[in-house]
Amino acid sequence: MNDDATRNRNTFDVVVIGGGIAGLAAALSAAESGAETVLLEKQPLLGGSTAMSGGLFAFADTDEQREMGISDSPQRLQQDLIDAGGARNDVRLVQAYASGQADVRQWMKAKGITFDAVKAGAGQSVARSHHTRIRELLDTFRTAFLDTGRGPILSQHRAVRLERAGSRVAVVVAETPEGRAQFDVRGGVVIATGGFSRSQELLETFVPAQAGALPYGGLGNTGDGLKMAWRLGAGFRGMGYVTGTYGSHPETGPEESELLCSFYMGGIIVSVGGQRFVDESLSYKVIGDVCLRQAEGLGFQVFDAQVRAKSVPGVALSDIDFLEDKGRLFIADTVEELAAAAGIDGPELVKTIERYNENVRRGQVDEFGRDSLCNHVGERLQITEPPFYAYPAKTMMTSTMCGLTTTPKAEVLDIDGEVIEGLYAAGEVAGAFHGKTPMTGASLGMGVLFGRTAGREAARRSR
Repeated sequence: MNDDATRNRNTFDVVVIGGGIAGLAAALSAAESGAETVLLEKQPLLGGSTAMSGGLFAFADTDEQREMGISDSPQRLQQDLIDAGGARNDVRLVQAYASGQADVRQWMKAKGITFDAVKAGAGQSVARSHHTRIRELLDTFRTAFLDTGRGPILSQHRAVRLERAGSRVAVVVAETPEGRAQFDVRGGVVIATGGFSRSQELLETFVPAQAGALPYGGLGNTGDGLKMAWRLGAGFRGMGYVTGTYGSHPETGPEESELLCSFYMGGIIVSVGGQRFVDESLSYKVIGDVCLRQAEGLGFQVFDAQVRAKSVPGVALSDIDFLEDKGRLFIADTVEELAAAAGIDGPELVKTIERYNENVRRGQVDEFGRDSLCNHVGERLQITEPPFYAYPAKTMMTSTMCGLTTTPKAEVLDIDGEVIEGLYAAGEVAGAFHGKTPMTGASLGMGVLFGRTAGREAARRSR
């Protein structure tokens, strides 16, 4: 051990690494369980990818759904997750989420979290994406943890190594502004460091076909937690299913989400050549993979005034007002003028829209297999009412959603399937929950659920 780290020693029941939603849920849960807890965050501010997300949670059989006349159930949620994941999910994790999500929602609401809208999303057979103001949620969790008085949040503390005492993970070594520090652990360590969307090296290693996607996600998402657990022999799951997300403007900055899914509201997606190239009712992950293979990696979302009227300000994926205010949309009174303004092949775009409208009029499934707005839910619309709009969008690596093999108790398993004693993981750093394709809202939902579980289990070990 480095002498500086030895001099800089601290002891806690639980050490949580990462200050996104999974890490904050873990720290809060551990503290509420009576454990002296510290949360280490390598960035100056908390939030990670969570702060850049749309604030959507996949919950089922909720008061909000019932008020909208939506019938849903945990069983339906579970089946949708499996279907969206192509049955490549770890069923035990999916079952744990489906059975535990109602309790998690109540836990959140008891802390003052509210949900102001319910939207349909990818992988959902009914609308179940519950929207909340994500930065307010993060601040609520942060404040609730600090109010327990059971430990600090230390920013600019980058965990770099885990060490064992016997068979148990018992030490976290971190780089801090004052040099290296050692955190001794009585109970357990929770890895909640997010994915590796900001690591070109790991993207090239695991998913080279996706390395061309625009980098996004938390600035600290460079795979630190994966590497630390990897050195201890941790197993990995789901690395081959990493895909980018379609729908972000090419000039999207590093701090603000500009993700739009107007195609789930009635629009279509066309190439620079003016032709459709995908079934727009599929997951934005599947669309993202196809879009990477188009000219310039670009797909224009084309829609009309009917879709524009469906904008929901402040709600991710549906906030057209925000994008229009930023000057991201091309707008014209005719399709030909729209094509000229956006740089799309005009004659081809006209033919594409005419062919699409004819299929909608006849109620026919089109040549790409599209029969709905999103995941076989919602009636398609003809694109006929001016003004017409085009939003240029690319595939963005918002999150990697794969990684460490875990149990429903959030315990990390080694490559032989044995529990690594004292080590837990939650959120984007964990693998096998989503399978091939994630459901909208499931990432934040499972981050809270398994983060809460990890914190509770790590605290239990300290007793």
